[in-house]
Amino acid sequence: MKKYDLLTPEGTRDLIFDECAALRSISGKLRGIFAGHGYTEVITPGLEFFDVFNNKSRHYPQEVLYKLTDGKGRLMVMRPDSTMPIARLVGTRLRTAPLPLKLFYDQTIYRANPKESGRDDEFHQSGVEIIGGEVMRADMEALSVAAEVMQSFDVDDYRFEIGDSGFFTLLSSKLTLKEQELDDLREYVMSKNYPALDEMLAKFGDDKYARALGGLTRLFGGGEVFDSAEKILPDDALPILKQLKKVYETLCTLGMGGKVTVDLGFAGKSSNYYTGIVFNGYIAEYGMPVLSGGRYDKLIADFGVDVPATGFAVNENAVAEALLKRSGGMLLPAPDVMVYADDHSIAAAIVHCRKLIAEGMTAEYADLADINEARKLAASRGCRRFDTVTVSGTKTESIG
Repeated sequence: MKKYDLLTPEGTRDLIFDECAALRSISGKLRGIFAGHGYTEVITPGLEFFDVFNNKSRHYPQEVLYKLTDGKGRLMVMRPDSTMPIARLVGTRLRTAPLPLKLFYDQTIYRANPKESGRDDEFHQSGVEIIGGEVMRADMEALSVAAEVMQSFDVDDYRFEIGDSGFFTLLSSKLTLKEQELDDLREYVMSKNYPALDEMLAKFGDDKYARALGGLTRLFGGGEVFDSAEKILPDDALPILKQLKKVYETLCTLGMGGKVTVDLGFAGKSSNYYTGIVFNGYIAEYGMPVLSGGRYDKLIADFGVDVPATGFAVNENAVAEALLKRSGGMLLPAPDVMVYADDHSIAAAIVHCRKLIAEGMTAEYADLADINEARKLAASRGCRRFDTVTVSGTKTESIG
């Protein structure tokens, strides 16, 4: 029988040294941004009941869930998403809290992705949720904080993609579709599978909603798409277009005009709970979104409190990976001082380390008996200073 004691499960990996430094750096930046805007942290359990993620409006495909049973035989899942557990939290412990609620989280997510997809099954996710508040104001706050997050990564080539799931919801509701056909249609729209989409819509002939849906999915770019969309959309879809255009113009006013792409066929995730604006954030060093979010006005009602909400999440591991690529993998700071002690001065050397640390320095104690080996260790660590502690006192020398 093959043993797996030297391997990590597929979709997971050990993080070491600079990888840890990059991840903690990203996490610290995000926590600072969220707390600075008045968001309060919440932490939900890593284990949730399966029922939290198994409802028509909040369905997660079985194949992406890591499942197990508790001591009573009840079906559990490892948290695949943070928004649904927070919706559960709002519907229970926070149901009487004054609105709007501004929450943030920083926790681990578990999803069983297709192998060789390039996605981790375990990753750190940070994000915000705005529960309640006026729709336009809350959406613009979420987008502006998301923009600040992207700018904090110190890259000039980040991009935003915005759309509105309301287009798909409205237009598809006017077509007679079975549940599986609706799921297929959403997938064709999201993946821009035009041959399959055209084939499905062809059976509706010259229906104005089918025609609009087929044309809308081909409209993406800058502000010019709004004029093109206005020509093909039925009148009842124009208010959605007008609202999205207002969001786009506001983002341009905030100096993001060159960073925003409008995709009118962008309908959100396949396990969809979005009801309005949706958006993704990209950086050049990572081929998939590192940030995603949108409005979800019906989700929390499933948990007993009918309140609108919006928010976004950041894949911290993806951003950290990109940061390492840009930095050449050199993020871990070298200790300021390496401290060596002779056989009679170990306690004194430890006290010396504590003193240096209290002064704001990084001091590493050399757990080696040979002073020459300790000097080699200091050089390999990148230390610039080497302190030797003996019964005669402390000697300081420079390295390099």
